[in-house]
Amino acid sequence: MLTYEEFKTNADTLRARIAAACRAAGRDPAAVQLLAVTKTHPSAAADYAAHYGLASIGENRVQEAAEKKPLVAPETARAAAAGKFRWELIGHLQSNKAKLAARLFDRIQSVDSEKLLRHLDRAAAELELATPLPILLQINAGADPAKFGADPADAPRLLDAALALPRLRVDGLMTIAPLASEPNAPEPAAPAPDAPAPDAPATHAAATHAAATFALAQRTFENLRAIRDALATTRRVELRELSMGMTGDYAAAIAAGSTLIRVGTALFGSREQRSG
Repeated sequence: MLTYEEFKTNADTLRARIAAACRAAGRDPAAVQLLAVTKTHPSAAADYAAHYGLASIGENRVQEAAEKKPLVAPETARAAAAGKFRWELIGHLQSNKAKLAARLFDRIQSVDSEKLLRHLDRAAAELELATPLPILLQINAGADPAKFGADPADAPRLLDAALALPRLRVDGLMTIAPLASEPNAPEPAAPAPDAPAPDAPATHAAATHAAATFALAQRTFENLRAIRDALATTRRVELRELSMGMTGDYAAAIAAGSTLIRVGTALFGSREQRSG
């Protein structure tokens, strides 16, 4: 685990890059929030994010959050209790874990089926939550068979089902683009003077692949924005949040209208391996 000072340096650098991407897109940097992805990192990662002043963190697994949340520093726990620091679920959620997720998380971003909607609504009722549970609808806007999320054609029906449930509040939409290479990542270190020259065909192929996957990410994000705009118009709801963009593709997401980018590696470094 890196030190807090190392995290702060990473976060300052990332925020500067986010601001630059916003300016390039003609957007106000204040309109794009940063969610720190703490999955597989220890509870100190949540403490770092809270101490830095970030409003939320994202976890992928319900059980990992259940183990981690009691271990955070008292200051982090107090901020969460006061509503100043949020835990958000960004990973796939099985229906049988809906109640535990509703208890642990302040918002669930990965709602992709009517069945899960019903389970969450029931869980919110059983937990007697004081306010409706905030959710995002996850849409597979890139048509990637390896990704979870509702088919774009099913988005209207999924939203209608969500709006009919009184204990849920739909804040917007979320998507994960097909994996893009790292146009936002730092440049690789220069090779040693005596290092062999890279294979030109291989280098060209890698660059071509990176460009193609990044273009796919752009199309995915633009598609999600178009889906949101159409739903907001036809259903007369705001759907303010567009959660899209990660370490490798956040600039494209910001250009397409993202309001929340989810970043882990650029903040905390490579993820730690969990045993078991």
